Amino acid sequence: MKVGILYSRIRQDEKLLLNELRDRDHEIEKIDVRKQQFGLDGTTADIDNLDIVVDRCLSTSRSLYATRFIDHYDIPVINNPETADVCADKAKNSLALDAAGVPTPETKVAFTVDSAMDAIESFGYPCVLKPVVGSWGRLMAKLDSESAAEAVLEHKKVLGHYEHKVFYVQEFVDKPGRDIRVVATDGEPVAAMTRTSDHWLTNAAKGGDTAGFELDDTALDLVEKASDAVGGGLLGVDLMEVGGENSGKYTVHEINHTVEFKALNGCVDVDVPATVVDWLETKANEATPEATQ
Repeated sequence: MKVGILYSRIRQDEKLLLNELRDRDHEIEKIDVRKQQFGLDGTTADIDNLDIVVDRCLSTSRSLYATRFIDHYDIPVINNPETADVCADKAKNSLALDAAGVPTPETKVAFTVDSAMDAIESFGYPCVLKPVVGSWGRLMAKLDSESAAEAVLEHKKVLGHYEHKVFYVQEFVDKPGRDIRVVATDGEPVAAMTRTSDHWLTNAAKGGDTAGFELDDTALDLVEKASDAVGGGLLGVDLMEVGGENSGKYTVHEINHTVEFKALNGCVDVDVPATVVDWLETKANEATPEATQ
């Protein structure tokens, strides 16, 4: 199998993946998107004879455009640009989950400060204001009062990027100090972990403590449905427990399309990169049956 890796920086996650691919003697073409051009009729990147391309771009914009061009060249890409487009935008994410009947936090989008304040007041305090595009818990605000809401909205109003003028307001879910990250391939869980913190943001990137988590039947069903809702692929499905720890009731608040897995790999018995490569081999064979393993 000849695998292309789209990247802009090689992190520990990419090293784990690359090491597993090399251990199996697969050919690897590392494609630094910062140094390439993508045109209608081809690219400066060496993509000849690639069986599959895996998107590991750190930048959302680079990810969305690079995968769109790779798909245009009729090369299988993980994740496909349609899935990436939905997962990269929290509003599209919420719409896809709701359309599929997957429980997800109540959400409202507004386009002016006045209408955003109305949305916030309709939820009451606390509620949450998020950027429509972003990761690692950045620029998320828990709004505990009217004055806090007014201050955050004023800051967003004067920021330059148009995405900051899309006010994504969400109910505050009183989770039990943790959320659940599931890495899944086409809806089949690879492994799951909890991320626990005294802070309301429990992301591992924010310092949350991680521990392996055993998914029950309800969670397994939600992971599959959430994956299908955005088109499948290699995904990070994030759930929160509602009704208390081990209540067996969940809401799915986000799906990530360039999922990190180093923290998960370090707290579960499953070899996460090996399982991911198993799946990549299957996907490459489905797309090009003559591809060598």
